[in-house]
Amino acid sequence: MADWLCRMPERQEVFTTPSGIPIKRLYTPEDVKDLDYLRDLGFPGEYPFTRGIHATMYRGRLWTMRQFSGYGLPEDTNKRWKYLVAHGETGLSTAFDYPTIMGLDPYHPMARGEVGVCGVSVPTLRDMEILFDGISMDQVTTSMTINHPTTVLLAFYIATAEKQGVSQEKLGGTVQNNNLKEFHAQKLCVFPPEAALKLSVDVIEYCAKYMPRWNPISISGCHVREAGATAVQELAFTIYDGIVYVEETLKRGLKVDDFAPRLSFFFALHNNFFEEIAKLRAVRRLWARIMKERFHAKNPRSMWCRFHVQTSGCTLTAQQPLNNIVRVAIQALAAVLGGCQSLHTNSYDEALRLPSWQAVAIALRTQQIIAYETGWRHCGPAWWFLLRRVVDERNGREGHGVHSED
Repeated sequence: MADWLCRMPERQEVFTTPSGIPIKRLYTPEDVKDLDYLRDLGFPGEYPFTRGIHATMYRGRLWTMRQFSGYGLPEDTNKRWKYLVAHGETGLSTAFDYPTIMGLDPYHPMARGEVGVCGVSVPTLRDMEILFDGISMDQVTTSMTINHPTTVLLAFYIATAEKQGVSQEKLGGTVQNNNLKEFHAQKLCVFPPEAALKLSVDVIEYCAKYMPRWNPISISGCHVREAGATAVQELAFTIYDGIVYVEETLKRGLKVDDFAPRLSFFFALHNNFFEEIAKLRAVRRLWARIMKERFHAKNPRSMWCRFHVQTSGCTLTAQQPLNNIVRVAIQALAAVLGGCQSLHTNSYDEALRLPSWQAVAIALRTQQIIAYETGWRHCGPAWWFLLRRVVDERNGREGHGVHSED
């Protein structure tokens, strides 16, 4: 090694990740000599879920391809959704415009110039009905990126489904409903912190009682990261927000296993490939331990950190925008290797405009190429089975084989 360094020295004295974590020149078994495999990593589908919440992972089911979409009037977004579904999208994700996010009527003076610009305008129940015209709401899951006005938009969604003959207990999807992150990231605040937190917990409590297939909150680190946080800071803010939501919901008299299985998370993925994969593995283990040791959850699903991932908008450039396709592909692959449950891939022209039809198709195709052409969807229980056999034999037990994810 010394001879190599003399003849070909490293390009810089210290290498670090964007979070400031130093990267050693060489890693050996000595770096993990204190690692207890079952305690610290575990098998896929088993506590602490470092390697994934499902034993079969993508061999059992691919991640949901859920492209964040919304602009103009409900008719415009309805057309875009149908286009994406026709091209293979497997879940809907709703971007609302600023007036809707702020709870403003589109004719309000403060809404001038913002209606339908960065999302779809849905100020009334009729607009929600138009948005889902021709879309069977019991056949799709829908994510709605709405926070302070969540109660109103969720009520619109339930009423629209009922008009289609679909009861609320059959609806699957997610509302972001993460009002705390507005105060330290996105800044789209409507109510003061205490009132905003109460509204978030209201929705968690309601869905726990009446909407068993619905995720009542998406605890978001994505907006924190896009606002300038490092990967480590993203996890710190997100996990602490999650702890607060659990504590406040417990004060309502619910038991942790009554609502925790439906909590969900949302992260951004940047360009530092290995740090981003490690981030997703780390947050699963951290959340599992918090739920088990701090909140005494008994149901393994209460310990799951299920998350949606969005590739990073702030890493995309207006200059040479076609290069963004490569950035998005790298970020998306990291999300898949990190074990995401659903994924949005940004369009290459997002630094310039609302995504064009061609750009959204390429973004979706990026996920499909990863899913069907790279071989990553084949990784899963075969390796787990072999590792399990090795560990069982080392401990003097017979191999147990592959467990079902249920």
